[in-house]
Amino acid sequence: MTYLAPRQGLFAIILLVSFCLQTLLLVISTDQQLSNSRAQKGEQMVAQLIDEARLSLENKDRVSLSVIANRYTSEQDVTRILIKDNNGDVLVPVGNAPMQQGDTISQIATKGDAVIGSVALTLKDISKGEIIAMQWPFVIGSMLLHLLLWLIYGYIARPTKEQINALSRDIQDLHREQYRQIDQREFARGYERNLERGDEKEDVSAESASAANVAATSRNPNVDKSDLPRKLDIHSAVNQYVRGQQGQNLELDATHDTTAHAMSNDGADNLQDQVTAGNANNHDSHKPNGSNGMARLSANRPFDSVSVQIVFHDEFNMLERLAPSQRLPYLALCTQLLNQAVTELLKQPLLLGVSAINEPRFDESGAYVMLKADNSHAKVALAGVMLAKLYLMLNKIIHDKHIELSRFALPAKAGVSDNAQVEAMSHLLESVGKKEQMLILLPNAGIKQINHHVQLQSVMRPTTVYERECAIFDGGNDAMIQRLADVRNAVLMIEETEEQG
Repeated sequence: MTYLAPRQGLFAIILLVSFCLQTLLLVISTDQQLSNSRAQKGEQMVAQLIDEARLSLENKDRVSLSVIANRYTSEQDVTRILIKDNNGDVLVPVGNAPMQQGDTISQIATKGDAVIGSVALTLKDISKGEIIAMQWPFVIGSMLLHLLLWLIYGYIARPTKEQINALSRDIQDLHREQYRQIDQREFARGYERNLERGDEKEDVSAESASAANVAATSRNPNVDKSDLPRKLDIHSAVNQYVRGQQGQNLELDATHDTTAHAMSNDGADNLQDQVTAGNANNHDSHKPNGSNGMARLSANRPFDSVSVQIVFHDEFNMLERLAPSQRLPYLALCTQLLNQAVTELLKQPLLLGVSAINEPRFDESGAYVMLKADNSHAKVALAGVMLAKLYLMLNKIIHDKHIELSRFALPAKAGVSDNAQVEAMSHLLESVGKKEQMLILLPNAGIKQINHHVQLQSVMRPTTVYERECAIFDGGNDAMIQRLADVRNAVLMIEETEEQG
């Protein structure tokens, strides 16, 4: 017969803990090595980027800086590049920081002794899964080694024949000792029985003597008979006491059965009442009230067109106080920029089947663009979100450029909604919207179109139904941000060509 090694399961647990600790140490050391190498690579890239962009950074040429930075974002480890001027204002943000995080390497760009700007480069974090995938030969080899050690232990640590024989002798000695103790107990019990038998013999002899006395009494009527009735009274009293106890036990059993039956009936009635009350509560809780029904209807409403509203963030009503000679050219510039953005954006293959219904124009209250889906596969909601984000990016550049030249300009904010919620979006932009922020108020079908491309967050502490349904744009994926950057550069190149012409 083959015996297993002692505590083989405990040894398997120890080997499993050893394998996990070894894998953890491997991941930590590899992560440290990769972090050091990526840090050195990032510093070299930042130094090279500053050398290439020094002239453009000195002239604050955003287009050239954007083109130079885009070449570095094509690297797999680079997630974002942020170029600032000497005043700390952002000139070119390239990449997607909200969706990915990592280590940031910053360096100041100088020309001689003068500081002309700074460059911040963000490197992507390496996940633990990627490290394990890179080191899979070591991980599998370590797992096989621990499994081999477990099998070797199970084979070597098995008990030998000498150990088994010694163990069997110990077990026999133990049983023999137990049997000896049992025999001693049996001997003691037998001795006690013999003593009891001797006492019984004495009692029998005494009873025989008493019987003789009774016989003598029967033969002799003059003998005292007071002892015989006393013994009969004792037996009768004992019999009556036993019968009384049996009767009380029967009454107690009957009372207990009756009480249990009553309690079971009461429990069943109470349980039935609880079930009925629970069903009534559930029925009442599932009745839709007016607000829930309205919210459900609002979330599932159909749509085939989207309205993009763009308004100025004018806290002090400066646009109304501006002279017409300055206000009208500024509004015309914003209108031209928005129309070019719509034209260039709708050329993207991703937005095939989406068309603009109106020609937007800016006035003091802003502008709005109506986009329509020509077929069921057109992503009109995504087109509205991309158009709003594109114009915010363009307006940021135009606003910063005008501020540098000491000219009038205003920041903007945008809202994307379907036609049923245009008025609600206008109120939301006025009450909730902040500078350079995009609000989204779309039904479930529209949210599904943009869910894989953008990241959303809810409004903090909503006070109305529309604020609860409204979402705030919080970032996009790499592909979407890259498309918007390309379209932005194309619009700016068209703008510069027209200005030169």
